[in-house]
Amino acid sequence: MNKRPTVNPYLLSIALFLKRFTWDVHPESWRSRNRLKARKNSHIGDKAIIICNGPSLLDVDLSKMNGIYTFGLNKINLLFKKTDFRPSSIVAVNSFVLDQNVDFYNSTDIHLFLSSYAKKNKLLSKRSGVDYLHLAGGNFAHDCSMSISEGYTVTYVAMQLAFHMGFSKVALVGADHNFASKGPANKVVTSGPEDPNHFDKAYFSGGMKWNLPDLIESEVSYLKAKKAYESEGRRIYNCTSGGDLEIFERVSLDEFINY
Repeated sequence: MNKRPTVNPYLLSIALFLKRFTWDVHPESWRSRNRLKARKNSHIGDKAIIICNGPSLLDVDLSKMNGIYTFGLNKINLLFKKTDFRPSSIVAVNSFVLDQNVDFYNSTDIHLFLSSYAKKNKLLSKRSGVDYLHLAGGNFAHDCSMSISEGYTVTYVAMQLAFHMGFSKVALVGADHNFASKGPANKVVTSGPEDPNHFDKAYFSGGMKWNLPDLIESEVSYLKAKKAYESEGRRIYNCTSGGDLEIFERVSLDEFINY
């Protein structure tokens, strides 16, 4: 069994405080927070779909999502060469993803929800249509305007944003929740020539750095999301074809759309 490294809680607290403080004093901090506050409950009663990046995504008829708000994740743009579909917004918080995909983020007109890492490291040119998120530990964020929990997976970040925006029913597609690549959770590794874990073999490939998944902690985060949604009469559904994620009720994409 892979052992997780021991973390000194005092050093962690200091690191989190400094990370929070450096963002709080950044000029963009309160501008993004005001924009996020304006989004609070802006979609009460609506449906949303979170488009995850597993190989099963290639089996999804994206045209069925027209008219529904969609959150694309990370490098969803690699799918654009195969389809005219475009998500309503894109969420990315991992530093490796942000560094590797920065050219697209600088050129797209799609609304972006990005970690404050992108702003503090000046990855993006000056442009509108970006809300920067302060990442923090802790529980599910009912209000994302101040901080949001990374929860070991960008899918969890999108779930919190969807909750913040007021969506009552949220579906997951492409959430395979299994990886061919094995190793210690969260370990930084170098990719091989092709990526067997995502919908595009170039996703993490050719020597790119990436973090091995933490499926156990991801499930802990998903359970927090499930509890938060259901406590307010909302639901998350898994519309993925196959895969190993069994926390959320499974329905077909057609069923979700027609609910």
